[in-house]
Amino acid sequence: MPKAKPKSGGIDLSRPVALSAELLERLNCPAGKQQAFLRDSKAPGLRVRVTAAGAKSFVFEAKLNRRTIRRTIGGVKLWSIEQARTEARRLAVVLDGGQDPRELEREQQQAQAALKVAQAVQAATFAEAWRDYVEERTPFWGAAHLENHQRALNAGGVVTLRGTRGRGVTVAGPLHAFMALPLRELSPEVVERWAAKEAQHRQASARLAWVLLKAFLGWCSEHPKYRLALPNASTVATGRRVRELLGKPKAKTDALLREQLPVWFEAVGQLNATASAYLKVLLLTGARPGEVLGLKWADVDSRWRGLTIRDKVEGERVIPLTPYVAHLLASLPRRGAHVFESTEKPGQPIAPPRQALARACAVAGIAPALTLHGLRRSFKTLTEWLEVPVGVVAQLQGHKPSATAEKHYTVRPLDMLRLHHERIEAWMLEQAGVQFEAPSETVRLRVVSQAR
Repeated sequence: MPKAKPKSGGIDLSRPVALSAELLERLNCPAGKQQAFLRDSKAPGLRVRVTAAGAKSFVFEAKLNRRTIRRTIGGVKLWSIEQARTEARRLAVVLDGGQDPRELEREQQQAQAALKVAQAVQAATFAEAWRDYVEERTPFWGAAHLENHQRALNAGGVVTLRGTRGRGVTVAGPLHAFMALPLRELSPEVVERWAAKEAQHRQASARLAWVLLKAFLGWCSEHPKYRLALPNASTVATGRRVRELLGKPKAKTDALLREQLPVWFEAVGQLNATASAYLKVLLLTGARPGEVLGLKWADVDSRWRGLTIRDKVEGERVIPLTPYVAHLLASLPRRGAHVFESTEKPGQPIAPPRQALARACAVAGIAPALTLHGLRRSFKTLTEWLEVPVGVVAQLQGHKPSATAEKHYTVRPLDMLRLHHERIEAWMLEQAGVQFEAPSETVRLRVVSQAR
């Protein structure tokens, strides 16, 4: 028996036919098949594919190097028959030249994608790259480091009464000048001109911004997109001239002398209670200004007499809650979660009392005025009078151990630190002439059971 010819909607699928709208309407997939093809007699290679679900589309099918290739042209609802024939003839010409239309299209897509990347690279600005940099690196930074990056690009122009040197508005950050600059235009010459301008009126801020800029450019040199825009990113800001213009940071030496303690404590005692307590705690603990400012009542352990400090090096550390510091903290009102809670901004600590410290130093006749970090430096300097072990002071202040024995073999629990810290506090108060009697804590022991 001769084999039956496949039919679909009364259409013989075994022979080419002149495609028409009426044929396309009648065409359907034979039962039991996933798809079927109807060949066009006017455009060799043109087929109409119909699936079991009823979807219909024009396809081109031919042989290249004895291999069948097939490429979808488009749906029958979007393409007319004549448009499909024109496209099939074009693909046949490409195939006749020995090229695979699919491969040719793939190359064109890759070329278009490469062109878009090149255009994006050319259009990339400093601000765009900086935004991506900060977003990627923020999880690895502390709050202060992130704030430095934000301040460096600050637009300025905000009306304020302080810190503007009489201008009335804030000044743009040192790196704000680069914001609109295309990244590809950032060059050693541009950075050198920037350094020469910034060094004239804010050398220290420009030096910090330069450090941030170099780290940012190092990141750009490894980024798949921005390294194309700036191939020499890692060397743009490393020129000798820039280093000379911005100079080297000078080591600060502001610290209280032992004989200055009486007048300093007296002058600080005249400030408002919160600022006064903050500055005294700063001196008596040797902690960083931000660490003390961020103290919360939950960090104060009155039972075991400890203070939990948020440490930028180790994450956190616990130092002794010495008697006079405990007395200072107990005298403060509990306005909120922070120990040094602001009255103007509930839920936040007070602003760093730098001006209050400067006024106190002026009253005490201490010139030049101390900085907040100078009080931390004073703690370390004054402990030299007592010959306290260097490792103890480093642990109290949150410095990394500097020797193998300190790092791996010396473990000082809180009670051992308290022995030294209370001695330091008592000596400072004695030198300052502060009359304070620590509450005595008598521990009574009794036998509660006896082994037989």
